[in-house]
Amino acid sequence: MAEFIVEGGHKLKGSIIPQGAKNEALQIVCAVLLTSEEVVISNLPHIRDVLALIDLLRAIGVEVEQQSTDTYTFRAKNIDIDYMRSDDFRKRAASLRGSIMIMGPLLSRFGKAFIPKPGGDKIGQRPLDAHFLGFQQLGASFEFDTKDIMYRVKADNLQGVDMFMTEPSVTGTANVIMTAVMAKGKTTIYNAACEPYLQQLCKMLISMGAEIQGVGSNLLTIEGVEELKGCAHRLLPDMIEIGSFIGLAAMTQSALTIKDVAYNELGQIPDTFRRLGINLQRDGDDIVIPEQDHYEIQRLIDGSIPTIYDAPWPNFTPDLLSIVLVTAIQAKGSVLIHQKMFESRLFFVDKLKDMGAQITLCDPHRAVVIGMNRERNLRGIMMSSPDIRAGVALLIAALSADGISRISNIHQIDRGYQFIDDRLKSLGAHIERR
Repeated sequence: MAEFIVEGGHKLKGSIIPQGAKNEALQIVCAVLLTSEEVVISNLPHIRDVLALIDLLRAIGVEVEQQSTDTYTFRAKNIDIDYMRSDDFRKRAASLRGSIMIMGPLLSRFGKAFIPKPGGDKIGQRPLDAHFLGFQQLGASFEFDTKDIMYRVKADNLQGVDMFMTEPSVTGTANVIMTAVMAKGKTTIYNAACEPYLQQLCKMLISMGAEIQGVGSNLLTIEGVEELKGCAHRLLPDMIEIGSFIGLAAMTQSALTIKDVAYNELGQIPDTFRRLGINLQRDGDDIVIPEQDHYEIQRLIDGSIPTIYDAPWPNFTPDLLSIVLVTAIQAKGSVLIHQKMFESRLFFVDKLKDMGAQITLCDPHRAVVIGMNRERNLRGIMMSSPDIRAGVALLIAALSADGISRISNIHQIDRGYQFIDDRLKSLGAHIERR
């Protein structure tokens, strides 16, 4: 199994362009199932999860043509619904968390869909209730076969309805939107997720002929249409990768420029890293991070330790809490990291403690980081990547540490970050894949 061999302690320098947004890509690729016409998607990241989802669509019957490294043409003209009962489909779909989002488009266009329990990161409980409750409210019947662990939905007549999302799930909202766009009548979705990924999906669907109001808010109104047409769509840059590069620059005391970041779509990300004392500047649509020997966590007005926590957009994204946590290790001061959504996401801190970090895991959701202010460096160790985001956090720690680190299970990192070792090498990182 492949691993990274990392020699830490080297400053990086240069500029880097973020990949296309992984979380947007998974939704957008599934949306091609809503039409029989040609859909062109550009700025797709070359990562395991997206490539596996594209292969799954090919197996279902979607015609896929790769135009360039990041541009694909899709045509879902001859879909094989019966294939979804096969063992091959079960194996492919079960390996991907994003496969759940083929259900809404298939239900909307063909009146039925099947999916095994999807895979993904093991970061805690990730219920699918928001998806299936939404389908049911739109008129679908739902069945969960406990014997073969298959979810099935069917609808002869999808009908618009007023609904409240009990959880503002990003993928759940995406699935409900893609189901509602061709349901009869009007659908209103209250407490909808409104991340930039969802806004991009809505913009794509509108370009295909959908009628959606309220994009960017948590109240969406959808008037169903009879059919959708083809379109061309370009993905946003990946905000999680952008945040990862900010943390990387700070931890390795490097001067980096992150190019073409779509700054206005980053929400609280820049200001959250500024709260850690990181000096980052906006230059047009780029982020410039000068070399910093030290950075200091901003205390609250009364002098107490601050808390950084995740919450639905436009608040701070949970996908970057692992990066914020590792970045705080070499700050001056202390911070409480509160991961509200997933109860297993902070367990990787044990590896950081083995490297010499001062972290107290209070419970599955909270960790206190006592910054070391460069008084001593982390040390290289052998470790394993437990999930995508923790894996990159460990990689950042390794690049800042003294000595050699070995990181195994790196296919987890490859699921979310394209060509990461080659791109880091271009900045001066000492990293090898073996």
